[in-house]
Amino acid sequence: MRPLTRTTAAVLGLLVPALAALTGCSGHSGADHPGDPKPRASAAAAALPAPRSAPAPAPTLSPAPDKGEVRIEDGPFTDRVRLTDLTLTNKPAVTGHVTITSDVSDVLALELRAAYYDSRGRLLGTGTFEYQEEGEDAQGNEHHDGPRAAGDGIDFTLPAKHLAGTPAAAVVSIPVLVNE
Repeated sequence: MRPLTRTTAAVLGLLVPALAALTGCSGHSGADHPGDPKPRASAAAAALPAPRSAPAPAPTLSPAPDKGEVRIEDGPFTDRVRLTDLTLTNKPAVTGHVTITSDVSDVLALELRAAYYDSRGRLLGTGTFEYQEEGEDAQGNEHHDGPRAAGDGIDFTLPAKHLAGTPAAAVVSIPVLVNE
């Protein structure tokens, strides 16, 4: 075997790092270069942001409510609807009527929430009403068995669930409204 000459050693000294770079091999760990960017995560592994949800109801009402009072909480959709005939019933529940005022298109999804409070303004529990157009009936002027959300609006009942006492008042909010 022939000994390495200075020229052969120089050529090998250039070829070995070049081959390592071409094949993606590296003698360095990530700790050697803390400024290097981290490898990107795959799209499948990326977490989607958490869905937005309505804020929790206030633990107390201030000022304390009048007996039977139903307040409307300002929110992103309150300027697009009219809530009328709001009543706190003995069941207990909040009943009323919602009409879309922003346009004449049908509502595809609507969610109303009620927070129930005692006479001192302390939160007792909540209730929810959900409306959703479904399937083929939701498109065009097809037959629809349920209430239509365009034009005359929708009558609703927000039944109270798991209350910690007898409600004296309620606050209604609109966390979801989707029009065509």
